[in-house]
Amino acid sequence: MKKFSEFYHDLNGEFKENFPLANLTWFKVGGPAQMLFIPENKDDLVQFIKKCPIEYPKTVIGAGSNLLIRDGGVPGIVISTQKVNSIKPFDLSLYAECGALDMNISREASKYGITGLEFLIGIPGTIGGAIKMNAGSYGMEIKDILQDVEVIDYSGSVFKINSDELEMEYRKSNTPNDWLFLSCNLRGEKSESHKIRSKMKEIMKDRKNNQPINKLTSGSTFKNPYKMKSWELIDAAGCRGLTLGNAKVSEKHCNFLINNGKANSSEIEKLGNIVKEKVLKKSGINLEWEIIRIGNEIENELDHE
Repeated sequence: MKKFSEFYHDLNGEFKENFPLANLTWFKVGGPAQMLFIPENKDDLVQFIKKCPIEYPKTVIGAGSNLLIRDGGVPGIVISTQKVNSIKPFDLSLYAECGALDMNISREASKYGITGLEFLIGIPGTIGGAIKMNAGSYGMEIKDILQDVEVIDYSGSVFKINSDELEMEYRKSNTPNDWLFLSCNLRGEKSESHKIRSKMKEIMKDRKNNQPINKLTSGSTFKNPYKMKSWELIDAAGCRGLTLGNAKVSEKHCNFLINNGKANSSEIEKLGNIVKEKVLKKSGINLEWEIIRIGNEIENELDHE
């Protein structure tokens, strides 16, 4: 891969070769990016995609909250959207760029008396990732509030689509892998700010009481099977508090995996696979990973699923 300075000297973003990605994720594990690009703003991101050869492998990350990066690192270009984070209210809607934190969108909506977005305070991560996986909590999903999305594909074409064109399902949007969500419009309804803030406080209190939010963890490890709760299946299989090296199944909420501070990515992923095996043996249910796992394994480090 040629040095990017030869191609993108007119961009404002940062390029970093062989950059360790662990500190960009909530688990604090994982190997390096062959090349990391942090665009300065949305225009910078668009110009990069337009200029970047389409054959170069690209991986987009947001807050790293629902992400497990393997210890061998990520080949090609990793794009961090952390600075593409503008949020603007208009009428009873909010414009948000892909790197805007879900919790910040919820807080901004409350300032302007826009209700319906309170549940975002309980979703760690960015709105770009939330759209990609149709994230949800407390009885709501992104598809319930999404109006439209601005997209760029890896050929450099920019276009806008309505939310129904994403064909969103439980923890999934049916979109091509070469689409990058640039921004979106989210709809709400009029309410009083103090009522909205009260609901947000209830959600935050519930998270604090029931999830290991002060640990090195991510979002939910596994998707809920139809009309079932993953944590109940995990608990029934005897996995609450299960450990492997420095990785652990949370005792507080057993659909969360925890890095005790010295775990590597392999330990966390292997522990997740052990939980899957135990649940399958106990209940016959094959849990599906909700955490996105990317990158290369170190040879002989991890047993394959």
